[in-house]
Amino acid sequence: MKKTAVLLYPQFSEYELSVALSILMQGKKPIVTVGLNHQKIMGESGLTCLADRQLSDINIEEIDSLLLPGCMDIGTLVDEQELLYFIQTLDSQGAVIASISSSPYLLAKAGVLKNKYYTVGLPLEGMKQLGVFDLRYHSDELIVQDGRIITARGRGFIQFGLAFGKALQLDFDEQWYK
Repeated sequence: MKKTAVLLYPQFSEYELSVALSILMQGKKPIVTVGLNHQKIMGESGLTCLADRQLSDINIEEIDSLLLPGCMDIGTLVDEQELLYFIQTLDSQGAVIASISSSPYLLAKAGVLKNKYYTVGLPLEGMKQLGVFDLRYHSDELIVQDGRIITARGRGFIQFGLAFGKALQLDFDEQWYK
């Protein structure tokens, strides 16, 4: 069975991953945590993690889905070309991509949101300043799914996890999260 790549980067939001990770576990979907390098990664609430692999070590053929948490300052990832290429490659291979809070910025920067409806946990003025969002496709909904691309605002982390599990056609007990 192919794996879900879970991207971890400095100041990632731990709680935004909680339900999605639980559903992946219930559905017996293997995961691989992916970091930008081999260094320890501290989340926004202080949880320190060590990713299973770094981006350069990932065999893209093993991956069929991607889970992206938001982070305190998404701007710190603006020049991470290897990360953007990784996202583009998975998108071109038809992966299910789930992105929450500020991380849809990475999808927009990578061109994945082109002609796709989305939501994002950034203020409208900030979105305009970043210059990568097509505001014609922006929605204020808590969660938006356009084909195999799922985006959500941070407070929608429960619905986000449920949508991701359903998109992957996993067997899980939805009642755990209600």
